[in-house]
Amino acid sequence: MRKFSWPKHSVLIIAVIATWLTTYIGYFTSFNMKIDNAMQQFILLINPLAFLLFIYGVAFFIKKTKIRNRYILAVSFITSFIMFANAVFYRFFTDFITLPLLFQTSNFADLSSSITENLRFLDLFFFSDVLIILVVIRFFKQGPEPVQESSSKMGRKVYFAAAATLMMFNLALAETQRPQLLTRSFDRELLVKNLGTYNYHLYDLFVQSKSHAQRTFADGTELTEIENYVKANHAQPDPKMFGTAKGKNVIIVSLESLQNFVINNDMDGHEITPFLNGLTNDKDTFYFDNFYQQTGLGKTSDSEFIVENSLYGRNGSAVFFTHSGNTYNSLSERLGENGYATSVMHANSKSFWNRDIMYKALNVQKFYDVDSYTIGEDEAVNWGMKDIPFFRQSVDLMKDIKQPFATRMITLTNHHPFDLDEQDKLIPEYTSNSNTLNKYFQTVRYMDEAVKEFFEDLKESGLYENSIIVMYGDHYGISENHNKAMGMYMDKEITPFDNAELQKVPLFIHIPGSGEGKKMHELGGQVDIRPTILHLLGIDTKADMQFGSDLFSPDHEPFVIFRDGRFVTDKNIYAQEVCYDIETGEPAIDEAQCEPYIERANTELNYSDAIINGDLLRFKERPDGSPEMKESK
Repeated sequence: MRKFSWPKHSVLIIAVIATWLTTYIGYFTSFNMKIDNAMQQFILLINPLAFLLFIYGVAFFIKKTKIRNRYILAVSFITSFIMFANAVFYRFFTDFITLPLLFQTSNFADLSSSITENLRFLDLFFFSDVLIILVVIRFFKQGPEPVQESSSKMGRKVYFAAAATLMMFNLALAETQRPQLLTRSFDRELLVKNLGTYNYHLYDLFVQSKSHAQRTFADGTELTEIENYVKANHAQPDPKMFGTAKGKNVIIVSLESLQNFVINNDMDGHEITPFLNGLTNDKDTFYFDNFYQQTGLGKTSDSEFIVENSLYGRNGSAVFFTHSGNTYNSLSERLGENGYATSVMHANSKSFWNRDIMYKALNVQKFYDVDSYTIGEDEAVNWGMKDIPFFRQSVDLMKDIKQPFATRMITLTNHHPFDLDEQDKLIPEYTSNSNTLNKYFQTVRYMDEAVKEFFEDLKESGLYENSIIVMYGDHYGISENHNKAMGMYMDKEITPFDNAELQKVPLFIHIPGSGEGKKMHELGGQVDIRPTILHLLGIDTKADMQFGSDLFSPDHEPFVIFRDGRFVTDKNIYAQEVCYDIETGEPAIDEAQCEPYIERANTELNYSDAIINGDLLRFKERPDGSPEMKESK
């Protein structure tokens, strides 16, 4: 077949242009990034180009045409796959993937249903540059090498100088839009908007490598500053509540993907959570309606980590994977020291989220994984065992545990993609443009029914009266990608303010026989659960390294930090670099109200990262004055 003759390196130039345009168009077709002005639009246009010039430019040094073409094809496929993987990931998490998550291969089998749900036929577009390059290689003949080698070297120098200049120009423009982008930003979207997807992943590689090096060089001196900060923000317990549940069993229930907007609400006239609604007015229940989830990309595992340690998850990865060998002073450890038999009940594979390893680091004494349960016909859906049989069999397991015990339970049914068997659908689907939101109400309703039966089973078992039951939503279920459907349900346009408000999850603390229950409007987050539980049990935490504080304490400060740097105070919500008035939902007249909290939010997140990355708790002194100095597990 005849080939048309093109100048030398035409394939390389066409590859750069094709991948550049594919990437730029992909930004708009697959990612919902907020572009505020023409400069941000221009930065988005140029930010993939410098990286592509450098990575494709390596082909200049490959003399054999066939090998050079193979290299170009390999680069185009890898860059296409990076964009494809980010697009699929973004549809559920509204975030960009990180390197540690790419290596969490043990989770892939369980994630298959969620991944399949988020695939789109148009995702093939990301590989269109690969097709274009194949066509060019197949039908166009490349010209000969330059006669003079010196001219070839000069051409390479000019090429790479132009690429370097473009990179510096990109960084300079990014600095005008987001000062200190690489030192202050916890928001991956900002990094992608300003640096580009490929450079973001290089930066991520640098950050992850740096975090792993921190442990090697840590010597414990960093702890003093952090301890002083934690002590300065310690909230003394309320004497009336301290020890209220002393000696009782502790049952902590992680309610999968449950957001607070469904509580005391309906869907087309159908009550979504009738049992939980009843608890909001129950005399033995403290219901917190101003409580936020604080997870990152680790989602459920992050919520577990936060509840156990009152530390924040890591930015861009799951601590359960990256730092399962650390020393921690967990909730389970403190309870074990005070005579509790500690356990976790979760009818899933023990290796999912690396739980079998991480629970040892958290000093969880017993893990009841999927092998502890009998899953009968029609008792599994979506991610595994349905909640109703899970709760029923879990209560049977509790009967054989020595009291007092403390167990954490993790539900499964209300998990994306929110599939449910017909016989378990207690209300009809919602009708919107989002299949995810439409099914969400049904799985939430099923979970509510499961919790109702769980309470009944506890009463029949004789465990109810001598237990406190803490239930909380672990993370959001409906991401920002479904804002249009959420706007239809809420009858309003969803703004960044609303997206932050939608991070509210319910927290129920049920103490049978207390008679003191009420709706609590105190602003709080998941980091506050650990100290709150320990104080209810009469266990002091003033010497603990924790960033949360007792929700019942009169000293509790109304300040909640999200993993991405957003935060909430009693007056403002700070989201996407805008300070909103919490009463009106509009940008605050005085934006300076948020200023004192911005630096503090970054400081607290950095302190938490330092503890985790440096494994600093191995240096922490015990009450008797001796250092922990535990070996890495």
